[in-house]
Amino acid sequence: MTEMPNDDWFTCLSRCHVDVPCGSGRHVIRWEAGALRLDSHDDPEAELVLAALGGEKARCVEVAEAWARHAADLTLLSVGPRDLNGLAVSWEDVDEAAQFGPGVVVSRGGLLPAAGSGPGPMRLPSARLASAMVAASVRRTRLLEEHAEARQRRTDLLSLFALGPAFQVRLAGQVVAAHASRVGEPGEQGISRRSVLVAALEGRLALVAERWMGIDPGYVKASLHAGPGWGAAELTGRGEQRRLRVSLPADWLARVWASGLALVGRHLVVAVDRGGWPDARVLALPAPGTEPVLLDVHAAGDGPHWEL
Repeated sequence: MTEMPNDDWFTCLSRCHVDVPCGSGRHVIRWEAGALRLDSHDDPEAELVLAALGGEKARCVEVAEAWARHAADLTLLSVGPRDLNGLAVSWEDVDEAAQFGPGVVVSRGGLLPAAGSGPGPMRLPSARLASAMVAASVRRTRLLEEHAEARQRRTDLLSLFALGPAFQVRLAGQVVAAHASRVGEPGEQGISRRSVLVAALEGRLALVAERWMGIDPGYVKASLHAGPGWGAAELTGRGEQRRLRVSLPADWLARVWASGLALVGRHLVVAVDRGGWPDARVLALPAPGTEPVLLDVHAAGDGPHWEL
């Protein structure tokens, strides 16, 4: 195969669902064909309007909002799962993390009262003191805003991870897919897309390579392949100098790894030739330095496990 497919990255992924505590019961959140769906809520947008008017926002709706906020968040690849077993986060963890009250801000110097929570009336300050007080107020407002953003981000990520491993790897795949075709462009807030994607590829590929050929994960080095073809893989050196060097396209993480296809029948899958669930055709290496072969694979069960 000389050309990579241009179909959707999630063609080898089945739908998945999870029950989450929402209100007084448990509701179903489902992922299918690259989208998150709230099966227990007929009109999530109307619920958002009611929440904006002072009503309580349903947890399902909060999760959907968090998913949308982080669907292209590169930093998620740094804190997300390295293998398909995922991260163990419970809804109790989410609730516990959200229990910090809004009246207190944690800073390097200790606890700061929120705006308006200070002592009673103050004497009129001098012009210099007034200027200093304004500057301090601006700094405190900025600190409060940063704290609120950090708190929201922490709650978002814990909520998304609490959905379970199947959702975690699908979200990672979606993040990769959002950036794979823009590797050479600068990311937001000075983040290098290339460096993040290389680190994400190497960290996950190393664990696959350990199962594939027994190599220490620390001896695996990855780079991003650009252009036609699937890339390259070679084993060099001996003993402590042994290194497995692999070059793969950035979207390997979405198309192959997130789909549970990375290792099938003792072959390292390097590309998807024909996507589909539960049957697909992949391009795979029997060993480093060999020519890849086409394999027809079949998904075994609902989990991310494929067989020849």
